[in-house]
Amino acid sequence: MYPTTNADYAGFVRATGHRAPQHWPDGRCPDSILDHPVVWVTWHDAAAYADWAGKTLPTSRQWEKAARGPKGRTSPWGDAPTAAKCNVLDSDIGHTTPVTRYQSGVSPYGVYDMCGNTWEWCATESAPGRYELKGSAFTSPFTRAAPSLRNDANATMSDNDTGFRCVSVGL
Repeated sequence: MYPTTNADYAGFVRATGHRAPQHWPDGRCPDSILDHPVVWVTWHDAAAYADWAGKTLPTSRQWEKAARGPKGRTSPWGDAPTAAKCNVLDSDIGHTTPVTRYQSGVSPYGVYDMCGNTWEWCATESAPGRYELKGSAFTSPFTRAAPSLRNDANATMSDNDTGFRCVSVGL
């Protein structure tokens, strides 16, 4: 339903001793961003969290289906383009926002933040050591926010605009 939040990831860090994201002072997440998507995580960090949570990262196909719905909409909210329903560069916010902020941008399946806020790691390997990213981010123009857009990065990359979400195994 939501991208993995800083609060979710903090539980993982506490339980496992896994490395905290670099933007957490002293390895602790600031209270002001607990409900924001976690960022500064590599694909390996995301996969480790998913495994710990008994879940997996979505494939690109699963991610896109969750975003576009059963009728293959252009955007989660429909076919009319508007940057007002997501956190992208055109929104002039300049940072992540709480994962529940864009109620009008929810997909037909009730999934939040499928356009904007953060790029999200997927389980789909695009080339050896590279994995697909979906969703665009607050650093991306709205023209890059289409769920069908393809992007990828080296599995060791982490950035201030890259996070992830998980899916339940066996669903």
